Amino acid sequence: MKNQRLYSLDALRGFDMFFIMGLSGLIVSLCALWPNPVTDAVAQSMSHVDWDGLRHHDTIFPLFLFLAGVSFPFSLGKMQQKGVSQAAIYGKIVRRAAILILLGLIYNGMLNFDFANLRCASVLARIGIAWAVAAVLFLNFGVRSRVVIAVVILIGYALLTKYVGAPDVPNAGPLSREGNIVGYIDRLILPGRLYVNNHFDPEGLLSALPAVVTAMLGMFTGELIRKDGISGGRKSLYMVIGAVALALIAILADGFVPVNKMLWSSTFVCAVGAYSLAMMALFYYLIDVRGWQKWTFVLRVVGMNSITIYMAQRIINFSGINNFFFRGFAGLFPEPWAEVIINAGYIVVCWLFLYLLYRKQVFLKI
Repeated sequence: MKNQRLYSLDALRGFDMFFIMGLSGLIVSLCALWPNPVTDAVAQSMSHVDWDGLRHHDTIFPLFLFLAGVSFPFSLGKMQQKGVSQAAIYGKIVRRAAILILLGLIYNGMLNFDFANLRCASVLARIGIAWAVAAVLFLNFGVRSRVVIAVVILIGYALLTKYVGAPDVPNAGPLSREGNIVGYIDRLILPGRLYVNNHFDPEGLLSALPAVVTAMLGMFTGELIRKDGISGGRKSLYMVIGAVALALIAILADGFVPVNKMLWSSTFVCAVGAYSLAMMALFYYLIDVRGWQKWTFVLRVVGMNSITIYMAQRIINFSGINNFFFRGFAGLFPEPWAEVIINAGYIVVCWLFLYLLYRKQVFLKI
């Protein structure tokens, strides 16, 4: 297993990115065709919760970070087999984190040179920082030590967010949108503009700490998958057991510190860790254990260029291309069906762009 490419990793990353690439909008438009309590609930799950709670849309970002963690033991193993020095490995970690932070700044509009209003925090920066810290821990500590570190981070962060509020908003609760310590640290330290009313940033500094654990969970999973002497089916079972354990922790602790993506609360780490482990177990078992790989091609085209499509949607006018090819055809149908066609067309345009890159073997590797 140590040298084998994980097709399930590329496929699951592609599945995750499909929601960023328009699948959420397509599902919402399909649900609108047959409104009922079930389809209404499904459509609602394609958006973020306002504050506390969890919907499917809240799992997209942490699953991606988790998968970045899963890939690290494999990439590290390859580097070590090639004789790459420890110093060079550290250099690659720092470089990857720096590139992701830079890409996040570019995504947020750095090239407009309006630095006073530039949002410095970003999804890509969160991935770069959290993954890099988890990678450094991976290089320096064994499994048991990292488990202890992860537990200490989650308990410490839970206690901090539960009992320490923002000094500049003394009358608000520590776990409220206005009074949390996470937003206070961002207001105090982060330059430029904050995401929510310039008062709070969901990808800010302090909440990067529990996000490190999300990446660590992925690395634990990658270690398990690489381990010799354990069957693929048993590895999948262990992942499911881990998912159940994390889900129970999230449910039981939710009354103490609610599941909250904006704060990246400790219970949120457990909840999305459970989802990520369960999805990894499913994809790994079907694709790498059972060998059912042909159906994954559509997903892997996206998963192998995930950062590319994330950045490209910010730079390239895929909506304009979609309208050029599909708007006229969509206009032949009633409005609800036209919306479905337009949403599906957007996915097709994005996928064909990635397919062209795949055919040319062009991949953005960071």
